[in-house]
Amino acid sequence: MPRTGSPASRRAAEAFARAAGDRSARPDYRWIAQLTGASPASVADVVAEAESLVPIESAIRDAHRATGRVGGFAQIRAPLELYAITRLQRPDAVVEVGVSSGVSSAHFLAALRRNRHGTLHSIDRPTFQRGPRLGPGESPVAIPPGRASGWAVPSRLRARWDLRIGPSQRLLPRLVRELPAIGIFLHDDLHTPAHLAWELRTVRPRLPAAAVVLADNSRWTGRAFPRFAEREGVRWSARRGTDLWGLRLAG
Repeated sequence: MPRTGSPASRRAAEAFARAAGDRSARPDYRWIAQLTGASPASVADVVAEAESLVPIESAIRDAHRATGRVGGFAQIRAPLELYAITRLQRPDAVVEVGVSSGVSSAHFLAALRRNRHGTLHSIDRPTFQRGPRLGPGESPVAIPPGRASGWAVPSRLRARWDLRIGPSQRLLPRLVRELPAIGIFLHDDLHTPAHLAWELRTVRPRLPAAAVVLADNSRWTGRAFPRFAEREGVRWSARRGTDLWGLRLAG
């Protein structure tokens, strides 16, 4: 499919990236299509909705800048892809492990709100920065004093959000037992091969046919994600210019 989408989707994506202050936030159309099985026209249509997200991007960017984060999105480089995949998949449940300021959460939630369907279930074990502004050498995922996980998510998006605080080793198995199915899963917490492999094994019983599985910062997790893809007999692919990897289960 064309890499650039329709004229309307290109305009919307540019407006989105400007509001976010991050040109790398422009979407990878081909990757969205590979993970969802959607047509080029359908992908372009949902990307064209990005113009409606501009106020959300501006609010997130302002919140980040106020706490010393000036380099664009700190947590994930594919916010518009998360929105588009959720719009196209229309899942009952999205599960993410790793929240921080809530960039990924906000875009999942914006898509669920547009779908008028589904819930985001998030797990986070926060770390905190020392002062009100992010200091030299501190992780950009650290949370400012007095704030909580998801602090940059606009309040108007929170209606479909189930946020749980604690270690995924304790909370993820409990959540999996509660849910009949997980349509989209995102790993973005402890980036080690063993931990990613454990999370994938834990959620696998609730992943239906055609579910989308995503793992960020995969350069740190070795072959854990490719091995999962091999066991499932499907191909995995990387989002353009990043180590955010994804696959679509067979079915």
